[in-house]
Amino acid sequence: MKTTSPRRAFIAAVALAAACFAFVAGAQPAPRPTTTAATAATPAAQRAVLVMGDSLSASYGLTAAQGWVSLTAQKIAKEKPGWRVVNASISGETTAGGAARIAAELKRHKPAVVVIELGANDGLRGLPLAQTRANLTKMIAAAKAANAKVLLIGMRLPPNYGPDYTQGFERAFRELSQQHKTAFLPFLLEPVALDDRAFQADRLHPTAAAQPKLRDHVWPALAPLLK
Repeated sequence: MKTTSPRRAFIAAVALAAACFAFVAGAQPAPRPTTTAATAATPAAQRAVLVMGDSLSASYGLTAAQGWVSLTAQKIAKEKPGWRVVNASISGETTAGGAARIAAELKRHKPAVVVIELGANDGLRGLPLAQTRANLTKMIAAAKAANAKVLLIGMRLPPNYGPDYTQGFERAFRELSQQHKTAFLPFLLEPVALDDRAFQADRLHPTAAAQPKLRDHVWPALAPLLK
């Protein structure tokens, strides 16, 4: 397997988020959350997993069915009957955007589990960590107030942002998870970040072939919540 250095891995991770941020400038109005073929026909009474993320969860450059969220929905349909998946991810999303949308999404879908995969775009902008933490806290609190379990997925930044900011950024996800007693996955891209071949031609977004690895990486953190 062709690999890059750990430093390039971090840069690749943040570059992915950078593309999300760049995309938002020319983005179309936010789409309604989608379900996959595996879940579209399920009864409304089934319990829902709501995914709120950025382009890494919105199948950027792929069909919706190829993304890790849809692949997870297919796995859930086979292994955890009684559940459906709603993907409310938007390319370019920030924690502020997620915090602004969370109440409406909770009301609309009444999820039993909420997966939060946001924060990379905040880091790219160099936003104060306190602001990112406050937005994520709002999302977690809203989900828990709606009696939903939460899986928080973290992100990492390259070292050129400075050790204080990069370490504080990574630490914020872990501390929020501990503080609010959520399920936690430290780094979504961990299984592919070191593999050059795992990214699309833009060198930014994971390929369709890499998506099953992301699904399998998320699954051990998500599956215990599907009870």
